[in-house]
Amino acid sequence: MAHRLLTYEAGADKTSEPMESPTVRVYEKLRQCLGEFVGTTGFHSLASRALTLSRTETPTLCAARIAADGSLQGLGNIETQFEIDNDPAGDGGIILIARLLGLLRLFLGEALTQSLLRNAWPGEVFDDRNLEHGRRA
Repeated sequence: MAHRLLTYEAGADKTSEPMESPTVRVYEKLRQCLGEFVGTTGFHSLASRALTLSRTETPTLCAARIAADGSLQGLGNIETQFEIDNDPAGDGGIILIARLLGLLRLFLGEALTQSLLRNAWPGEVFDDRNLEHGRRA
């Protein structure tokens, strides 16, 4: 699922001017959606744990940190020109998002996690016709 969300957001880069990395965009959508559900402190706790777990798998995330408001900082330095399939630095983003989604499934359950994801990405990312090409133009 993490790869699917990042692939979808990476498709947005091809349709508009340069933006934040796909990892940051996915993270921010999750933060906004989940922040309403679990609050800033709850999201901060989940994100901090996900980042700690991710750092054990990839050293590229050592510079990243979770701010008090739950925002992800320091990742932009790593992923300035992030491409999901071609950039090894992107592995850190995939791992981070995968760990965050895993914690959500653990604490909230699969059904509630899927519902929250569908609220953050209404239908489009879950439409298999969009999977290969990212976001529609």
